[in-house]
Order: sequence, then structure tokens, then C-alpha cells
Amino acid sequence: MAIESTFIMVKPDGVARGLVGEVIARFERKGLTLEKIRKLDIDEDLARRHYEEHVEKPFFPELLDFITSGPVVAMEWSGESAIMVCRDLMGATDPKKAAPGTIRGDLGLIVTHNLVHGSDGLESASRELEIFFG
Repeated sequence: MAIESTFIMVKPDGVARGLVGEVIARFERKGLTLEKIRKLDIDEDLARRHYEEHVEKPFFPELLDFITSGPVVAMEWSGESAIMVCRDLMGATDPKKAAPGTIRGDLGLIVTHNLVHGSDGLESASRELEIFFG
């Protein structure tokens, strides 16, 4: 196992519901280290860069409307196997299928508003951290 860095974002629904502290607390309790954090509004250009693999998909307009609807909190987390650990803590993308004890399982309701985003591998973590933190 290795120390990894990963990108986590609390999406507009999580920020609006006041869940940023809860999300941070869950990652901290797991033993991960918060390296960087920033609150920002995502414009269309940034959304297209972040979700480049989805731009041509039929659901992209709805995703674009959602991710630009309010502020997000972008974070870099590090720790042993951080990518897998964070994804496990977030739970399945669809909150109805996410296990109890996960962020989405405990706090989410619908798949299009699922509170958090997390990198799915080393390559995406590197790309997303560069997009949001340079």
C-alpha cells in the first residue's frame, strides 16, 4: 500500500445543506489528512474540464446545471490508499444503493444530487487536483 492523494468535492447540494463539516469529519475520523481546501463557484468552462468524459453524454446538461448551481468545496486528501478509502466512505453513486454508514447512504437521496465527488483512480486524482489546485 502507498500514501496517495485524491480529490474530493462537496457538491452544491452538500454545501447548501450544511454538510461540509460532516464530510470533513468522516474523512478525518478515518485517519486521512486534509492537505488543501477551497470554496468556489464552478463556471461552465471549469465544469466542462472537470467532467470532460461526460460532455457528449445526454445527461451532461443536467449535470452542468447542477454543478454550477451553487458553491462547492474542493479538497485534497492524503493517506494510505486514500482513493479507495475515500470512495468507500462516500458509498455507491446512487444513494438508494449506498450502504448505511457511508456519506451517500446516510445523507443522500437521489443520484443526481449525491453530495460528493471523489476521484476514481490515480490518473483522475492527478488530473482533478491539477484542475482545482494547479
